[in-house]
Amino acid sequence: MNWSTIVSATDGSERSINAAKLAADLARSCGAKLLIITVVRPPEGWWGIGGAPPTATALTKALDEAQHEALDATLRALDLEGVDYETTEELGDPATTIIGFCEDNNADLLVIGRRGAGVIERFILGSVADRLVHYSPCPVLVVP
Repeated sequence: MNWSTIVSATDGSERSINAAKLAADLARSCGAKLLIITVVRPPEGWWGIGGAPPTATALTKALDEAQHEALDATLRALDLEGVDYETTEELGDPATTIIGFCEDNNADLLVIGRRGAGVIERFILGSVADRLVHYSPCPVLVVP
């Protein structure tokens, strides 16, 4: 393959880490740059019914910690020797943000893990992987 930029999206889950491992191997084998992105969706109403919203400082801290945990878990699991890579942490809707990131970086391939959402959950909430497969500006490799 003639890929120069491979994007790996991770949420720190086992499936996304497996996808990142494959992305690192692909980047190494074809000399591509690997861009590893994690996107945390700001919570909507996570403080519960009748509760007070968190302070801006508490919310920022929680989101920062979630990003760092996902990215750190992924990086610890990867063999990045010989791979030119960069990491990015973003806040927002994961699918929309990853699609924009791929566009902005002229990605040749997006590698993601498949989430095990059931039919009802996928119908109600939508699936990030499903949205990426349908709307990505580049080919998507979904790793089980």
